[in-house]
This record gives sequence, structure tokens and C-alpha cells, in this order.
Amino acid sequence: MPNSKAPVITIDGPTASGKGTVAHRVALALGFHYLDSGALYRLTALAALRKEVDFSDEHALAKTATALHCHFSGEHVFLANEDVSAAIRAEEVGNAASRIATFPAVRQALFGLQLNFRQPPGLVADGRDMGTVIFPHAPLKVFLTATAEARAERRYKQLIDKGFSANMHDLLQDLNERDARDANRPIAPLKPAEDAFLLDTSHMSAEKAVNQVLYWFAAAKRRDEKKPPAGH
Repeated sequence: MPNSKAPVITIDGPTASGKGTVAHRVALALGFHYLDSGALYRLTALAALRKEVDFSDEHALAKTATALHCHFSGEHVFLANEDVSAAIRAEEVGNAASRIATFPAVRQALFGLQLNFRQPPGLVADGRDMGTVIFPHAPLKVFLTATAEARAERRYKQLIDKGFSANMHDLLQDLNERDARDANRPIAPLKPAEDAFLLDTSHMSAEKAVNQVLYWFAAAKRRDEKKPPAGH
């Protein structure tokens, strides 16, 4: 069961904005749990691809999401007992995940699973709707962004480093298409929460971005500590 009193830091943003790296390092620095919500959609997509589920069948995709047996260990992601950390980063899986994320039934199937990651001493959750939908009352919400060109370069480097082939032109086109799909979907579109801090990482190191988030969180904690108890 989720713990509603455990603090949450949400870090949202588009593909390859650096949110995963920043969120993971912030979680390590604070000793918090970490949720890569995008990995849940990628896991659903990977499971559906392996089972040859029809990607136009919303009910079958939601059923696949409900039946997920997954867990995170550091930067590793497991489907059942198989380490699929590399498999879910393939472009085919990423594009499939972006498509199935438009289905309300799939989002609902994964909603409770995401809430269950909220446990003491706290949680850092990264994704596209962490601050707007899943944890709207989080004490700190951050929205990371970067130019499409900067993000395509990062994605290219990630894929090459992991042994995948990649084409910069194709990556940039895929990113632009995915951005448009994520921003224009009717359910939980990609956008900053109204009270989110915006952080452009186009020309910023991961270390500097992490330090900025930690600074904002420390300020949020001090602010909360000064609030009078409820009922006073």
C-alpha cells in the first residue's frame, strides 16, 4: 500500500531530457525510492510485442499492463526475473510505449502500480504526468526540458554506448513525432504542472541539474516545516 505521508519529488519531461538520470541520482543522494514510470509503459509495450498483442486492441493492452510482474533494482529493470534494462530502450519499444500511453485503459491499469511506489523515506518519480496526474500534491515538482537537437544527440550517444545502431536524422524525427503525440494526447498530455519548477538541461551537466533539484527540495522542506499544523 502507498504511504501518503512519504515525500515525493516528481520530475517530468519529454524523451531524452535527462529526467531519468537526474531522478535516479537525486533518489540516491536522498536515499529515496525511485520510480521510472516510463519504464512501466515500455515494459507493457515489450510484453505486448513478445505476446504479439494487437496494438489497436486497448482491452488486450490494458490486460497486459495489469499482468505485469516487474521490479527495479538500482538502474536495472526486471520483467518477471529477466533483466530487460537494455531491451526496453530499443526504439521499437519506445515508440510502441508512446502509442499505448494514449489509451485510457492502459493508463488506468498502471495508475495503482505507480502509487504503490510511494513508500518511506520518500520517492523520486520521473515520467510525463507524475506532477500533473499521479502525484499532484507532491511537495516538489520539476519539469525538465531541452531542445530537440540536444535530446537527439543524447539519445544517439545512449544507443551507440549500448551497442544499438542509430541515425541522428531518424532520431530527431522520432523525437519530434513522439513529442507531438505526448503533448496532444487527450489523456494526461505532457505539460508542466502549474507549480512546477522549469529546468532547461540543453547545456547543463547532469551534476548541475541534480544539485539544482536538491536545492529546490531543501527549500521546499524548510517551507513545509514553517507551516503551522493543520487546525491552527
